[in-house]
Amino acid sequence: MRTGEPLPAVEDVLAALATGLWHWDTATGLVTADAEAARLIGLPAEPSVLSEALVRSRFHPVDWNENTSITRLAAVEGTLGEVRLRVMDEQGRLIRTVRSRFRPVYDSEERVYRVTGTIQEVSEPSPGTAVQHPVTGDWRRSREAFLLDAGRALAEARSTEEVLRVAAGLSMPGFSPDGLVVFGVKGDRLMMIGHHGQQIDEDSPFSSMPLDTDYPAAEVARTGRAVYLSSAEQYRSRYPVTWPLAERFGRQSWAFLPLTVAGRTMGAWMAGFTYQVSFTPDERSVLTTVARMLAQALSRAGIADSERELTDGLQRSMLPTLGPDIPGMDTAARYIPTGGGLQVGGDWYDMIPLPSGRHALVIGDVQGHDVRAAGLMGQLRIALRAYASEGHRPDAVLSRASRFLHGITYAEDDADLRFATCLYVEADPATGVLEIARAGHLDPAIRMADGTVLRRPTAGGLPLGIDPDADYPTTRFALEPGETMMICTDGLIETGGHDMESGWQRVRAIMEEHGDGDLEKLADSLVQAVHGPSSHHTTGPLADRREDDIAVLLLSRPGGGRGDQPLTVRPRVRRTLMSVAQDEPERVAEARQHVRELLHDWGSPDQVDSAVLLVSEMLTNVLVHTDADALLLAEVAGQAPERRLRVEVTDAGDDLPHKRRPGELASSGRGLVLIEILADAWGVDPRGQGKSTWFELYEGGKS
Repeated sequence: MRTGEPLPAVEDVLAALATGLWHWDTATGLVTADAEAARLIGLPAEPSVLSEALVRSRFHPVDWNENTSITRLAAVEGTLGEVRLRVMDEQGRLIRTVRSRFRPVYDSEERVYRVTGTIQEVSEPSPGTAVQHPVTGDWRRSREAFLLDAGRALAEARSTEEVLRVAAGLSMPGFSPDGLVVFGVKGDRLMMIGHHGQQIDEDSPFSSMPLDTDYPAAEVARTGRAVYLSSAEQYRSRYPVTWPLAERFGRQSWAFLPLTVAGRTMGAWMAGFTYQVSFTPDERSVLTTVARMLAQALSRAGIADSERELTDGLQRSMLPTLGPDIPGMDTAARYIPTGGGLQVGGDWYDMIPLPSGRHALVIGDVQGHDVRAAGLMGQLRIALRAYASEGHRPDAVLSRASRFLHGITYAEDDADLRFATCLYVEADPATGVLEIARAGHLDPAIRMADGTVLRRPTAGGLPLGIDPDADYPTTRFALEPGETMMICTDGLIETGGHDMESGWQRVRAIMEEHGDGDLEKLADSLVQAVHGPSSHHTTGPLADRREDDIAVLLLSRPGGGRGDQPLTVRPRVRRTLMSVAQDEPERVAEARQHVRELLHDWGSPDQVDSAVLLVSEMLTNVLVHTDADALLLAEVAGQAPERRLRVEVTDAGDDLPHKRRPGELASSGRGLVLIEILADAWGVDPRGQGKSTWFELYEGGKS
């Protein structure tokens, strides 16, 4: 063309330079490409509107990920982005390498990127040539290795000093700074937190300055946008006021990056270089990534001291303690928090003197192991104390507590609702009678005077906080002289990879082996079996290994032998008693399990199965053929291997059962037939009101 002639159209210029034009809109997921751009990415040479997925499939996946990262970085900094991409064919073979330069725009309302750029083919370097670009070569591999090492080191730092020491020791691939300064924002001032590589006096202007100071770090803290100064001339022209203060350090390039956590700029990081750095997109990407990791590490370190102070306060105010001694009964308890920071969690126990002269024992577990769980635990514990001190019965105490917890969790945060399990025991020291209400918690365990340990099934309702109108039925039984009750949270059972069943077997073995001593030794034995030696409230390395909080509370009624007063002869009878109401058919399953545990050390497994089957038949007959409730009494007498099991099921019905000969297809009438076949002895005894059906099994068969 000649001088004075009109300039050619942009499309003609780009075509002459073998340069394509493209536009990418993440809102629609579409890429608009002209004919040259389409050709360069391996598609027909014609203007096209392509899906993002199709365009992505034409590039090496690593390069496309790099392109996405640089797009976001350029949008944040308001600069041009540049990236090299390898174009692949459908068989994954390299066709060509292209370079794309673009300017992204981020729409904060729609949260989408709109990117317009050019694309041009470039030649690949010859083998052995050291090329530093974001697509290939040793630079990328060394950069990725550096970021992994830096992230690991910063994540392990536990204090601000450690974070600064790690940051000072970072050796970035190809462009390591020789001076670092970290600034924090406090109110309307920028404060220097730490530095490395230069001597800065405590009274230096850099130590503390207003946020509106004409200084790069102050601007970064105000705007949240990075500032890159590639030369002293750039620094002098952009920040003439503070340039004389920075000039004496003899640097040639500076990078000031925001330290941002959760969208909030908490400070700025300066990296100074004694040589000129051009701050390519790749170098900016590395610096930005390090700044993000540094911000996270500093945030964690800053929170650590606050957490320690909060931990101390929570421990002093919330760690459970036993109240005054219960006359005629012994108590012991242990609480061990989970690891991970706070040394108090959602588990707790409590002992509350009641106006009636009785005592309430409470154990519970608020969902979660965080600060909120600990806070809710403290509130719930106070509420339970208040309701109990007012003289309410166990069922009323739990009903009110459930309504209270439901109210505060819904009021605080609908997205983070919590519940709590709880077991409430009201003990009468004079008689040993226990009244128990249970809210989704584990049943208590009873160690009988002869050393047998059983789970004691109790009626229960939903965990606290789920249903404000939930009911909590009570179970009443007596703790006999020489017996010990254990209540605990699930951490004692399940810690160490155990499930509920295997964990219970472990706990039962410990209680049977160590239950003869005093309760304090038994409590220690239970805890040591899970995690080794511990004090009443364990913290430190032992607590850090814990999988879940542990709370355990023991209640014993002396008279059956204590550590300093052993029995000369152990009682030879173990027994259990439970009722099954007409509207509680599900308790038949509990009765079966209870009898099976009563016979856990019985010599003949077949006899155990027979006993469980007969108990199920006898209880079901009462529920089906009468309108009365059933009372189950099972006792084991004698010594192994010649013990006797006697089971009685009593009801208030007047009709005596009769043995029938059911047909082959009959659905009922087999109960007494089974008893006659499987039992060593059996009978039906009329009572003043009702009757008692019983059977006996002799260990090893009839003598």
